[in-house]
Amino acid sequence: FMTRGFQGTDHVWLVMMKAMRALTRYAAAGIEETGLGLSDFAVLEVLLHRGPLPVNTIGPIVDLTPGSISIAVDRLFAKGLVSRVESAEDRRVRIVALTPRGKALIDSAFRKHSGQMRKAFAELSPEELRGLEAALKKVGKRAATLMEES
Repeated sequence: FMTRGFQGTDHVWLVMMKAMRALTRYAAAGIEETGLGLSDFAVLEVLLHRGPLPVNTIGPIVDLTPGSISIAVDRLFAKGLVSRVESAEDRRVRIVALTPRGKALIDSAFRKHSGQMRKAFAELSPEELRGLEAALKKVGKRAATLMEES
């Protein structure tokens, strides 16, 4: 016999997962039309909004392992979308930055993605959007804390 609270949280999780899958499929289809994969888009988007970063800083932000982020950066470098330079402070550290071509591509791709997200969230009022964001942050932080404790 399930208690109401348990059933409620399970149901919310299922609804959240279904919504996330649908949003991800919708976003991925739009991103792929730009010629980028999801991980390449994520790396370029971080560089667009945060500026040049060390390779080992980008990986955790976009949820890629050290090996995967290296491969992604190599791929973006080969396409001429990013540059890699040794850090002046530590030659073991490589700083990744957008090239003009990379900036033009991610500017355009991100504008398109942003428009898609506005359409996807159009049913929510500004207040509902802020509430959803706040609730998701709380749940995410709580889950992260529980992971660290386990």
